[in-house]
Amino acid sequence: MTLSTADLYDERGDELDSLVLQLHDLGGRVAFDGPVRTVRCHRDNALVKAVLATPGDGAVLVVDGGGSLESALVGDLIAASAVRNGWAGIIVHGAIRDRTAIAALPIGVKALGSNPRRSAKDGVGEVDVPVVIAGVAFVPGRHVWADADGILVER
Repeated sequence: MTLSTADLYDERGDELDSLVLQLHDLGGRVAFDGPVRTVRCHRDNALVKAVLATPGDGAVLVVDGGGSLESALVGDLIAASAVRNGWAGIIVHGAIRDRTAIAALPIGVKALGSNPRRSAKDGVGEVDVPVVIAGVAFVPGRHVWADADGILVER
């Protein structure tokens, strides 16, 4: 990222939505950006794992886990797969696990928190559909920016 989210918002203003939800910076990179890809799932990370195992080409996966902290949707193995496959970052409206290992990886990860409990692996959910988190729409193909100040996405 060349501009901070604050400077980007100053430049583009109403062209962008700002996520008011306060997520933790948990990856080895705090600032990241890229085109949006999405997964909607609840306590089942099979689709998250499958998508992050494909070429990311600098994209950011936005995972709408419904805000559940009951089980983790991303762990160190899935995050390492994302790094190998060229993803810029992962934004999780839910929990991750393996925080220490993920913090050592060169990828941006933002999430509500962590829980060591693993999720189901049934493949229930949807991929590349618009998701709304805290009133902000994340539409596949639009651009998202994240840093220590927060998250911005194109309207």
